[in-house]
Amino acid sequence: MHRPAALAFVLLPAAALAATAPTADKPEPAVALSQLQAGRVAPAYPVPYELASVDQIEAVLSRIHSYLTTASPVRIVDRDTKQPAADLAHLPPHPGLARTDFLLTSYEWGVTYAGMLHAATATGDPRFTAYVDERLHAVTTLAAHLRQHPVAYDDLPPRDRNLVLRGVLHPQTLDDSGAMAAAMIKAARAGLRPDQLRPWIDNYLTWIRTGQYRFADGTLARNRPMPNSLWLDDLYMSVPALAQMGALTGDTTCIDDAVKQILQFSARMFVPERGLYRHGWVESMEPHPYFPWARANGWAVVAMAELLEVLPAEHPGRASVLAQYRAHVAGLAAVQDASGLWHQLLDRPDTYLETSASAMFVYAIARGINRGWLDAKAYGPMAAIGWNAVAAKVNATGQVEGTCVGTGMGFEPMFYAYRPTSPLAAHGYGPVLLAGAEMIVLRQGAGALAVIHDGGLHFDRATGH
Repeated sequence: MHRPAALAFVLLPAAALAATAPTADKPEPAVALSQLQAGRVAPAYPVPYELASVDQIEAVLSRIHSYLTTASPVRIVDRDTKQPAADLAHLPPHPGLARTDFLLTSYEWGVTYAGMLHAATATGDPRFTAYVDERLHAVTTLAAHLRQHPVAYDDLPPRDRNLVLRGVLHPQTLDDSGAMAAAMIKAARAGLRPDQLRPWIDNYLTWIRTGQYRFADGTLARNRPMPNSLWLDDLYMSVPALAQMGALTGDTTCIDDAVKQILQFSARMFVPERGLYRHGWVESMEPHPYFPWARANGWAVVAMAELLEVLPAEHPGRASVLAQYRAHVAGLAAVQDASGLWHQLLDRPDTYLETSASAMFVYAIARGINRGWLDAKAYGPMAAIGWNAVAAKVNATGQVEGTCVGTGMGFEPMFYAYRPTSPLAAHGYGPVLLAGAEMIVLRQGAGALAVIHDGGLHFDRATGH
């Protein structure tokens, strides 16, 4: 009864050998075999493996700039006649922004302005600076006019209110204020119309510091979707603006507040055994579900990197913030996909690979290497393949593909797993610009030592056999 099975066991290896043995009709593939023996068979990597060159990175950033120049133009119209305004010096009594593919005053565009400024510094290309200068000049000029000619916002559909700068003149959320404030401060510190920008910077910071709802311990919070909720996103919507304001003015209370937000959010939302953050936390909820949404984790790690950039070495909170940043980066390293990207739910490979968060991780990690907060040998390869994978998501037109659309808070996996993606999701552009600019800095610094050893990418030179 067992002999046929035994026979099959003997014959299967023989059949396998016959398939590869040389015959008169099928000579041995000598070249392929020699390559295999020498370890020189090229892996089928999904994206380029080697560290990208400066020229390659700049080409990606240039495509994005070209696309956004046409997709987000400055167009001011007369709201009464619907005709274009003649120019900024001769605005009609009731002007507003024309609708284009992207809003010029959203939090996503605050990140985009920051990315353009960083790209300008990294590349030396004035086009990136000009993009920011033209739009912030138009926004602040229009805002000053509208302050003199108040708008009845309640009479407008909600989607039209930001076309007449409701979020600039009357911020009501951290989304209205934080990212735009951080971008304006960076522009002012770079010498772009600081006097013109300052009133609007102050307006935003007044909301962040005194208008936004907080817990009794000062933690910035929201009362949606339930009372006393924390959104991890709000670390980016507050910390970079507070940090930049401290750097601009020397007001140490802004820096102290930024440190407080990182540490108090982390105490509630960081899951140490995973090295990742949950997206949402609700005071009345027990237990707290754990859904490590990728982009929220991106907001958190970028906020820490932005704070560390300006946090004085002697600040009593610096060691704690740096330790938290390193713990988070280690957690992110553990869940990077083999493609180089990260998943929509970071610990769920059954969810799709998401671009905006992956770009944020590349930026924050590359910056850590460039500033000496992270070991290049440990994290350089991770950033390098991450950038290559992100760059592959920028199409020939300059659109960023694979970006999750705007997302609320959920407490089950289906909500996150099936959020749509779109090249018109504005969240992707700023992070890719930031990541590319920081990778240029990396390429010119620690990346100068990067070589391929035994097929692998290493940020160090071999010294022996």
